[in-house]
Amino acid sequence: MCGIIGLISQSQCRDARLVLQQMTETIRHRGPDDVGYFDDGYALLGHRRLSIVDLAGGHQPMSNEDGSLWITYNGEIFNHADLRPALEKAGHQYRSRCDTETIIHSFEQYGPECLQLYRGMFAFAIWDKNQQRLFCARDRLGIKPLYYYWNEKLFAFASEIKALLVHPEISPQVNEAVLGEYLAFGYLSSEQTMFRGIRKLMPGHWLQLDFSTPRPQMTLQQYWDTPAQPVEPGRDDAYWIRQTREQLEETVRMRLMSDVPLGTFLSGGVDSSAIAALVRRIAPGPVKTFSVGYNENQYSELSFASQVASSIGTEHHEVRVGMKAFFNILPQLVWHEDEPIVWPSSVALYFVSKLASEQVKVVLTGEGCDELFGGYERYRWNILNTVMARAYKAVPNWIRADLRSQIETSRLINGSMRRKLQHTVLGRQPDIESLFLDNFYCAFSSEEQNTIFKRNGREHVYENYNRYWAARSNDSLLARMLYVDQKTYMLELLMKQDQMSMAASIESRVPFLDHKFVEFASRIPDSLKIRKGVQKYVFKKAVEDLLPREIVYRKKMGFPTPLRSWLRSTRSDELFKALRSKDGLVAHYCDLNGVNDLIDRNRMGVEDCTDRIWRLLTFQIWGQVFISGNRGERLENLLTTVT
Repeated sequence: MCGIIGLISQSQCRDARLVLQQMTETIRHRGPDDVGYFDDGYALLGHRRLSIVDLAGGHQPMSNEDGSLWITYNGEIFNHADLRPALEKAGHQYRSRCDTETIIHSFEQYGPECLQLYRGMFAFAIWDKNQQRLFCARDRLGIKPLYYYWNEKLFAFASEIKALLVHPEISPQVNEAVLGEYLAFGYLSSEQTMFRGIRKLMPGHWLQLDFSTPRPQMTLQQYWDTPAQPVEPGRDDAYWIRQTREQLEETVRMRLMSDVPLGTFLSGGVDSSAIAALVRRIAPGPVKTFSVGYNENQYSELSFASQVASSIGTEHHEVRVGMKAFFNILPQLVWHEDEPIVWPSSVALYFVSKLASEQVKVVLTGEGCDELFGGYERYRWNILNTVMARAYKAVPNWIRADLRSQIETSRLINGSMRRKLQHTVLGRQPDIESLFLDNFYCAFSSEEQNTIFKRNGREHVYENYNRYWAARSNDSLLARMLYVDQKTYMLELLMKQDQMSMAASIESRVPFLDHKFVEFASRIPDSLKIRKGVQKYVFKKAVEDLLPREIVYRKKMGFPTPLRSWLRSTRSDELFKALRSKDGLVAHYCDLNGVNDLIDRNRMGVEDCTDRIWRLLTFQIWGQVFISGNRGERLENLLTTVT
């Protein structure tokens, strides 16, 4: 795991080498073990290394045999040793046993087609000195990040946005076009970021720039996508359960490649518990597991994690996070995540990463299982709502409208029942935006955005989701939901996983998101993913023998935090003071009267506004950290200390 930087231009800025060094130093946390640079006058490459494999021989940037190609690379190619013999037979000479050499030799041999060979997680850039051509690529699922800036003269790329902002030609400006999507979903599902002019290379894509011409043109191409749902008759349940177990064991085994200590994150849920159990069976020697929780036991899964660790026999470690530590670390973590923090669980993830970094350099995690096997409640509810909606269409529009109004306003319905009814077809329009997206994804409804948000951006909110949704019109409803979440929602989850673990200088690996395993999971019938109310049925059956039954089939908690109760406490007054500041981004883009009303409704218990307040709060902090020029200040001073 590393951090990569690059600047390519036909006329570099003054002191370009110094700028590159400063950019590279900005992401030192991604690779505290080594630093390296390359400069040929046109291209400048930087690299920060976290040494995992071939500790002595993996210095970067690295070249091929004759020095014509140079690479800076972040990630792991888990099958690199299997690819090496064919490359050596073709005449390529290795000087180390690291996977970096396999990438550069395979690119020299096969060009962009080399990407089809790799099993792993990666983001890399290769500079061809002779052709003056740059090639960049990102892994299929988007596990490793790559951000870039291109103004048709300067191309700059980095593992994290903050490094790009060091360049004197790149200024931090709010990308107003995406604020509607941010307020609704909390994340951006396209190549755009919260910074105007800075984009991300999308998963499963590569780009190429030819600087030998007076006006370089960028080529962007997708090289992989999750396969469409196939028809594969003749397989019984036992086959799919057996294959799920065998395929999972293979992908876990591949991710044990390491020359440094390795452990696993353990939440106490079935996903991370199954990974930990398999690591315990496969890896030689003792296995260390790491968990995070809160002092408020109703929001903590530490007891479940401890039960799993005891059952499978790991050396277990845990950390608890309190309200003060949680809120006072926020500015630092917003800086690490580059954009407003979508999920409060990012904070917990940082603390458990910090704990793990004291003993290991690599951890395996359980991300991705829900998006492959149908683990979220919203999938089951949307299938039920969609079936009900077909019959409900027969009811006249005026009756449906009146019923929706009664659900919203009637005093005969208590708050709990009102919320439940509003999640059903009775309280919704029958289209996907209302029945599914506004229902289960969007924090700010259309009406509330129109009330609070001063800018008009609503027309683009659903654009990316609908584009992916339309691309799989022939798939089943469940398959479509899983596919779109893999292309949108999961992109944010993986960014969080990468940035928070790298903030603590450890590498996280996600066995469920091996692309071969993803392709396999896409072939499993819907009836084996959700069966009789049991979600991830085939996966749970496949790991039943590894874990206590009460762990495998317990209700999903989803990494909860006590945020709701914290925001109703008087201890959060200083947070609301920061949120109401007339000098912040919230005041610039939102109506403070509407924000105050939101806070008051939440405080009085009239309505649960936790997600919306959190979204505005981290947006405010992001503005302070990146937009208002406070990047050079001590981050902990940006929020008044929570007592």
